[in-house]
Amino acid sequence: MVSSEILKALTSGAKVYDLEHVRYPGMPAFDPVQPGLNYFLYRHHESYYNPEKNGPRTSSSGLIVMTDQSGTHIDALCHQADMLTLHDGTKITPEVETPWGFTKLDASEFPIFMRKAVLVDVAAFTSDPLPEQHEITLEEFKNAVEKEGITFGKDDIVLVRTGFGKYWKDEGKYLKAAGVSKEVSRYLEDKCFAVGADNLAWDVPGPKDPETGSQLPGHYYLLAQRGIYIIENIFLEELSRDKVYEFLFIGMPLKFKGATGSPFRPIAIA
Repeated sequence: MVSSEILKALTSGAKVYDLEHVRYPGMPAFDPVQPGLNYFLYRHHESYYNPEKNGPRTSSSGLIVMTDQSGTHIDALCHQADMLTLHDGTKITPEVETPWGFTKLDASEFPIFMRKAVLVDVAAFTSDPLPEQHEITLEEFKNAVEKEGITFGKDDIVLVRTGFGKYWKDEGKYLKAAGVSKEVSRYLEDKCFAVGADNLAWDVPGPKDPETGSQLPGHYYLLAQRGIYIIENIFLEELSRDKVYEFLFIGMPLKFKGATGSPFRPIAIA
């Protein structure tokens, strides 16, 4: 298929949805991975302007300081470990976890994400948004899947909506977002390629799993044990508004050598 035919197939009668939140200083960020973003405009047009020496052209540029776990982003497989072991059996050693980042399973190894995805809009079928810090039960998850009439498989991406994406610019509210329970994560651990949610951490931060004693059990089971990617802070409000439950998902991570995650630019085409 030539490029013009591919473009026509993707765009003819289709709508493109932007699934990334705007990044700005002070945006919501999980407490252990602050700062979310600092931006400094350190090179200015006014200080560069010298027409006798450089002519009329001027330029400016800025410095970006942020963690690899903030904003709309995707976790690399080195981000979580089980008993100091990555999901592929690699032991965490100084040769693997260096001061300059990881030497394997890091953000530079991300694939391009172009796959079928589904929106499991739990909030739309219960309360919108869900109660603060509510853990989505397997019954609630399956109920949404059934009402939407969707299916998904091991090569697909499952995105869960809590309804808190609308509060991205209200940090106090957004930090109290609902999340996905351990039972849902365990249900999905052999059923999809990647997951994502419109909250900080997929899981609800704080509560400990009584079985393992770990916080963030979804990260433990999905990333550390199964190698299933997790997308966080994804914007799902417009898909929910239009009741778009199945779509082509395209996402481009940045190839940061050694990083535990990457800023993510996802779109949906439906």
